[in-house]
Formats: sequence, C-alpha cells, structure tokens
Amino acid sequence: MAPSERDVLNALRKLRLPDGGDPVSRGLVRALRIEGDRVHFVIEAESPEQARALRPLEQEAARAVEALEGVRKALIVMTAHGPASAPAPEPPRIGGHPKPQQGPRKIEGVKKLVAVASGKGGVGKSTVSSNLAVALARAGKAVGLLDADILGPSQPRMMGLNRKPQSPDGKLLVPLEAHGVKFMSIGLMVPENEALVWRGPMLMGALQQMLGQVLWGELDVLLVDLPPGTGDVQLTLSQKSELDGALIVSTPQDVALLDARKAISMFGKVNVPILGLIENMSTYICPQCGNEDHIFGHGGVREEAERLGVPLLAELPLSLEVRKAGDAGRPVAAGEGPLAEAYGRLARDLIARLPL
Repeated sequence: MAPSERDVLNALRKLRLPDGGDPVSRGLVRALRIEGDRVHFVIEAESPEQARALRPLEQEAARAVEALEGVRKALIVMTAHGPASAPAPEPPRIGGHPKPQQGPRKIEGVKKLVAVASGKGGVGKSTVSSNLAVALARAGKAVGLLDADILGPSQPRMMGLNRKPQSPDGKLLVPLEAHGVKFMSIGLMVPENEALVWRGPMLMGALQQMLGQVLWGELDVLLVDLPPGTGDVQLTLSQKSELDGALIVSTPQDVALLDARKAISMFGKVNVPILGLIENMSTYICPQCGNEDHIFGHGGVREEAERLGVPLLAELPLSLEVRKAGDAGRPVAAGEGPLAEAYGRLARDLIARLPL
C-alpha cells in the first residue's frame, strides 16, 4: 500500500539541516505527490550555495522515503531561488465576487474543518488559533491553518512567515509550512502595511478561493481563524463548507461574553455545532512576586459553558511570554514549559472530542 503524504512528511521531519531544523518545518519541501510506489517532491533551497550544501540531505531524504512501506523509488529535484529560464506562473488573484455553488462542500483531503471564532476582537483568538494548530501538529496530526481574518491578517507574523505562496499552474496555491503546520493567509499576498478596502462580496470571494484553490493535501484538521463578529466571512464559511464545529474564544469579562453569545447564536442558526468554549487571559501570574490576579475577571466563560451545556476546553493564562513568542513568529506551543503544555492539553482534548 502506498504511503500517505503525512507518512512521507513525518519521515522527512526526522532529517536535520546543517544550520538547524528539518526540511519540512523550514519550508524546503515542495510539490509533493505520490504516484503508486513512486514519491516525487522538490527540495527548494534559498540560494545555489545552500543547494550545494544540501546535496547530502538529498541522498538522506531519498533513503528515508524509500524506507517507507510501499515506496520503491523517491524522485527528488533540488532547486534554488535565482534566475530561471522561464518565469514561474503568477499566483491567482485573490478577491472578487464568489462563484455560484450548490450547497456546502467538503474540502478535498481535509477530514475535519473547525472554525475558531469570537464575538469581539482583542480576546486572543488568533493567538489561540496559531498555538492550537502547532500543538495539534506536535501531537502527531496533519494540520492546516487558514487565516480568514482577511481585513486584519495577523497570522503571518505569528507563524513567522512572509514569503509569497507559489502556484504550479496560475490557478492553485501551494500553502507555506511552519512549525509542522500548513498555512495560508491573504496577508502573504499583499504588503504587510497595505490595507485591503473590500466590501462583503470581495471578502466572500476571497474566502471561497482560499478554501477551494489551495493545495492543502491530506489533513486531519484545518483550523480557520475567523475575524471577530458575525458577518460575511462567518456566513460564507458556514454556507460554502461542511464545518464540523466551532470553537469560541472569549475573555471572562462581561463585555466579551456578550459578544461571544452572539457568535454562539449565529453558529446555532446555521446548524454548526459548538465544540467548546475557551477562556483566554483567564489569570495573570506576576513574574516578580508570583501573585495571581484576574485582570479580566474569572469564571465567566465556565459559567456560560455550563449554561449552554457545552464543554469548557481550556482556561489559558495572560502571559508576556505568549505575546513575545507570537511577535517573534514562534508560537509558545512550539516550545516547552507550562504554557506549551496548556495548549497541548487543549489539543489532546480536541483530538478526543472530534475525534481526530
């Protein structure tokens, strides 16, 4: 039996690069495809000099993949950025009016599609999304993260990515990869400081494209980091895709909970189950004196979960370390320690509940 894409990537993750990391997490593995007992992929170096230094890696990669059951031959092409005889296809233009579609569709290769939502901004929804995605990947799952906050994309910074995604044919996009997570965001397609001034139909069309024109491959779960509120993007995702559920992120304060209830109500109206609530910024531990404080109140999300009869999946702390890690492009869940373990527990709980 031929191996899955995840089997191949897991084998390649065990290889070490001369300057640290592995070829998958560093985003060097491209255009992976499996044809019977033959595995094809590209190792894309950042320069001709790096390509020469990686020649031993090419041989190691071939041996690692050919050691997998069902693989007879690994066919690897080593490339490097630089002048090309013919220009690569331009990525498709993102935006425009949505295309007609008969009912919600399942994304090819994606087993579970989960929205991460909040009623209002500023509750740490994107921070939770990126760290949960990394924690799920560390738990051995094939994970994708789609930044659907089209007007305010912050995930490229949090995931440490700023390269423009490539297109094999000018129609489809190859997602980038960081920390074991496949990733796509409109923020990769436009300059960081450039505002997108789009009306609802453009937002809806952009989301439809990023769901259907991205080569996600085989994923156990695709997390969709939604913008705050209950607008066009949320409705488009619910109506165009087969959502398996939504996670609601809120701080414990009453103002945030008021808006979180609206998000919960919206998903109820479009028949999307609530998988659970997450209380973010639940507690703050002073790094100097160790005193525990509840800056935004405490327990409000737990009470709301009990009222709704849905699980409270996590109570995550307010931490300077989490903020610094996100700004640095390395989510805290990618490291070790109590904060990483908090996201690890959240990931394991979600794996059990979906199940994945």
